[in-house]
Amino acid sequence: MGFIDVLQSIIPPAMFFAAPLIFTALGGVFSERSGVVNIGLEGLMVMGAFVGIVFNLAFGETFGAATPWISILVAMVISSVFSIVHAVASVSFRADQVVSGVAINFLALGLGVFLTKQWYGKGQTDMVDYPFYTIDFPILADIPILGRLFFQNMYLTSYLAIALAFVGWYILYKTPFGLRLRSVGEHPMAADTNGINVYAMRYIAVMISGALGGLGGSVFALTIALNFSSSTIVGQGFMSLAAVIFGKWHPLGAMGAALFFGLAQSLSVISSGVPLLENVPQVYLLIAPYVLTILALAGFIGRAEAPKANGEPYIKGSR
Repeated sequence: MGFIDVLQSIIPPAMFFAAPLIFTALGGVFSERSGVVNIGLEGLMVMGAFVGIVFNLAFGETFGAATPWISILVAMVISSVFSIVHAVASVSFRADQVVSGVAINFLALGLGVFLTKQWYGKGQTDMVDYPFYTIDFPILADIPILGRLFFQNMYLTSYLAIALAFVGWYILYKTPFGLRLRSVGEHPMAADTNGINVYAMRYIAVMISGALGGLGGSVFALTIALNFSSSTIVGQGFMSLAAVIFGKWHPLGAMGAALFFGLAQSLSVISSGVPLLENVPQVYLLIAPYVLTILALAGFIGRAEAPKANGEPYIKGSR
């Protein structure tokens, strides 16, 4: 197997495993840039996966080929509404944000599994008939070498994730809204003094986080899992949270970290076709994403500087 063939077997799987992580990590960036720690990214992904699959199964015959795209939009809306629970607890009631996020994780999983058993009579849903499919990009797929690596057998959602990372960077660093959002995460009292509604900005940021987490979960479910069960989302939300920290709370940094973790996730799938990995025991490749996540955090968390007010409830009029 030539070097280009090896790359062709690695890059496409890495990109589609990374796409859900990129979406969810971007949500984490928005939330934490506003000063709200969101441990609940896992739960938001679970909710997105559940809603995306259930909607797809219920309305597949109605919407046909457009079903997966409508499914992820519905998942974004429902997950955004669901994230309000975290916003109310952490912003309005000033509850411990870590505890609130953990509660979101348990609530989403419990609700998803309970409703699945109620509606489908078993521990998992049926397989969807209208998932996302890989495509070859016209013209671009014919480019020598690069076409094979980046434009053949790819999911559109992978490119949507990368594009959204640049959109997130532009919003956070090039718009008045982004400046206001970052200000409430750095010095909420100063922002309040300048007429910025700290509570409203944090609510909006958490809801954006919910929408992007739901998008990540639904994309994962409709490209990789193709159904919903208690084991559909198993740690991807925590990897996304690690990508936020590894990427230093920056949209493009989070995207890079998510691509790294996506590559680690894909290793267990593609190992048999890669000469250097074919003799590595499967169990090592299965645990690789989680080990690399821990190593990345251990190596970088001390050097990464979070927004100064991250995790601190704001009390209007306090110093």
